[in-house]
Amino acid sequence: MTPRSAPSAVICGVGSYLPDKVLTNADLERIVDTTDEWIVSHTGIRERRIAADDQATSDLALPAGQRALQDAGIGPEDLNLVIVTTVTPDHFFPATACIVQDKIGARNAGAFDLVSGCTGFVYGLSVASQFIENGQMDYALVISAEKLSCIADWTDRSTCVLFGDGAGAAVVGAGEPDLGILAFVLESYGEHGDLLRIPAGGSRMRINEEILARHDDCLRMEGPELFKLAVRGVPEVSEKVIAKAGLTNSDIDWVVMHQANIRIIEAAAKRMDIPEERLVVNVDKYGNTSAASMAIALDEVYRQGKLRRGDNVLLVGFGAGFTLGGAVVRWAK
Repeated sequence: MTPRSAPSAVICGVGSYLPDKVLTNADLERIVDTTDEWIVSHTGIRERRIAADDQATSDLALPAGQRALQDAGIGPEDLNLVIVTTVTPDHFFPATACIVQDKIGARNAGAFDLVSGCTGFVYGLSVASQFIENGQMDYALVISAEKLSCIADWTDRSTCVLFGDGAGAAVVGAGEPDLGILAFVLESYGEHGDLLRIPAGGSRMRINEEILARHDDCLRMEGPELFKLAVRGVPEVSEKVIAKAGLTNSDIDWVVMHQANIRIIEAAAKRMDIPEERLVVNVDKYGNTSAASMAIALDEVYRQGKLRRGDNVLLVGFGAGFTLGGAVVRWAK
């Protein structure tokens, strides 16, 4: 491969995958003490997808990645890198990206996982774009995939209603100047890390019978505090990345925000003065799929034929860490 001079990193293919099983709010009413009315009014979620017991995160990531490759018109052997962003890996190691790299047939690619919570898709794109822009790689595959149903506490009515499973993917390659990933901003506020975490299972706290009895191997979230951080942080990082791209809010054609909660999406959009018709929203159908949410939403609006070449797309999210990230992409397809 001959190194290139300052190419632009563009998204040249996207894909997604959602499991077949639909878990509705009515189903949840039979599991925990909640109601459809409460869930919809507080979150905007009406249903979510749940992976089968024998499906791991790599099994969700694989078809999403294959669809992105097909959309890009390249084969797995053309890939130089596979990145999987997830908080629900198949194992501590080997990396889920290595499992996907093998299954997808990317025999010429390196592979690694990236952990930044729900901001994972933006973080993954930012990393992949560096290898393309510096001419060291031709194509990178970024897959954001989660099986959150395996870390949800199904006795906690405040959190289990929020999450779903799924995967989204993007192929990043070299493209024309003035198209592709125009700018990104990554931020983290580690002092707020305890607001969203799994207490046990790592080197800090090993799992034992007492841990399992307390469900400390499951997700824990301080919702009200996270809401405040997100509603303030998402507009701030959005303003920064839009300005970095040399644009204004009125130049943004589509806003693909992390699909955590409709109240967060609407509150953040109001602060940014973004009209409703420019928001991509699918949280009602899939719930919060963590790192996968922006990738799934991007693929969905693309498959609906709404994205046009030259459209400016803002991708912005927040997640465990506490992480924030935004990217402005000028659509190249």
